[in-house]
Amino acid sequence: MRETTEEILTAVGPRLRALRLSRNVTLAELSDRTGISVSTLSRLESGQRRPNLELLLPLAREHGVALDELVGAPPTGDPRIHLRPIKRFGMTILPLSSEAGGLRAFKNVIPASSPRKDPTPTTHEGYEWIYVLAGKLRLVLGEHDLILPPGEAAEFSTQTPHWFGRAGDEDVEFLSLFGKQGERMHVRASPKRQDSNA
Repeated sequence: MRETTEEILTAVGPRLRALRLSRNVTLAELSDRTGISVSTLSRLESGQRRPNLELLLPLAREHGVALDELVGAPPTGDPRIHLRPIKRFGMTILPLSSEAGGLRAFKNVIPASSPRKDPTPTTHEGYEWIYVLAGKLRLVLGEHDLILPPGEAAEFSTQTPHWFGRAGDEDVEFLSLFGKQGERMHVRASPKRQDSNA
């Protein structure tokens, strides 16, 4: 049986409170981060204030959840991600997940036609896991200069200077999972160790 709009909106307050408490965030801290007054946040959580988009959008962004998840909207029935390629740094990046918070998935393609460039490592907040699908990926990570063939994976803090590029003459394709600071991936891989007995 379908919920009415009123029933959906009534459930938003307890959901907002549960999200905030699960992150150990006070009303004052949430107010500082969203610009919404403590009294308004308190009334939203208690159901005394009717939620609207102006209030829900910054809260969804801060809690790192999709807006429809925040309000408990019924599924649309179409789970497909509509790909919108991004061209950046000579590669094509295909977002494979929505732009809500949490882990983000991408497919990255570095075409063989792209010019070879000197590494220009960058840093930013977050944690990344990559898996090479095709070609040889050059990963410069801090003091390491690694060549990853198909089937190899790596993970690292993106606060470490890093850069990706082609290591061969063919296209390179790799998957990447990116999370906000402190979120670590479940799949772990480390550089191959040399056998000390060799």
